[in-house]
Amino acid sequence: MKTTLLRRAAVMAALGSAMLGGAPALATKPYPDRPVTLVVGYAAGGATDIVARLMAKALTEELGQTIVVENKTGANSNIGAEIVSRAKPDGYTLYMGSIANTINRSLYSQLNYDFVKDFQPVGMLATIPNILVVNPKLPVKTVQEYIAYAKAHPGKLTCASSGSGSSIHLSCELFKMETGTDILHVPYRGSGPAVADLLGGQVDSMFDNLPSSLPHVQAGKLRAIGVTSPQRLPSTPDVPTLAESGLPGFDVESWFGLVAPAGTPKPVIERLNEALNKALASPALQASYKQSGFYAPKSTNSPEAFGKTIASEIDKWSAVVKRADIKAN
Repeated sequence: MKTTLLRRAAVMAALGSAMLGGAPALATKPYPDRPVTLVVGYAAGGATDIVARLMAKALTEELGQTIVVENKTGANSNIGAEIVSRAKPDGYTLYMGSIANTINRSLYSQLNYDFVKDFQPVGMLATIPNILVVNPKLPVKTVQEYIAYAKAHPGKLTCASSGSGSSIHLSCELFKMETGTDILHVPYRGSGPAVADLLGGQVDSMFDNLPSSLPHVQAGKLRAIGVTSPQRLPSTPDVPTLAESGLPGFDVESWFGLVAPAGTPKPVIERLNEALNKALASPALQASYKQSGFYAPKSTNSPEAFGKTIASEIDKWSAVVKRADIKAN
């Protein structure tokens, strides 16, 4: 009898151990096991939205789950960033970070989120230069003619942007400082609506991100007169750099990267970074980037490296915002 009881106890203990040992495996599901939301802080049609949708398609294939892009516009992407900063840190709500978020740190005196403390870097997606485009009705064909026109019409020439503090806006501010011109800045809720008004003639010019204006330049609906990169671009080889056009050292490149709410588990960040880098290496995405005017990250694309880029950009744009003496609130 005693032997039987001991055997039963041993069997029950073994079953209990097996159940306990198997519990984590039953509770833990592979990430992701449902659709993931990618929030974009700008309206559809702009460069941030374009690269988000290109990457969402590629990540959907890599992760085996649908990446759904949602546009939460306003306040130069701050509304979208704030929403994601408060999301559950489980990897199912991500944010399309950009150069604007590092500019906003010094541009806005009050923000309801901290881009460093409230987010974890995943990896860079792309970089792009800006391109100075004008409505064809504007009687200028070169940067020098643009400067002359601005000086002849102080405060009358308009320069649109995707929002106050965006790289598009800061490109215009730098241009004004270096040329001594008085150009009226007109902010929009994203590149899409800004370009629409530029096409319609409601505004005169824009230092737009290349991808959103390139199709209109190629179609002859907008005139490109300069690029903000150090070298001419393969997609617009006949368009000179601003440095070539009399503004040496003028260099502004926008960037885009994936971030997650702070506290997102490290394995999830690593899974996303791995999928991101595989997507960047795929011929399909590389072809899409080339066609749209994006450039893949050049350096090591780890979460740590992206974090250092964010810190460096915050320092850089803080100095520019201070020099330009601009504030959004």
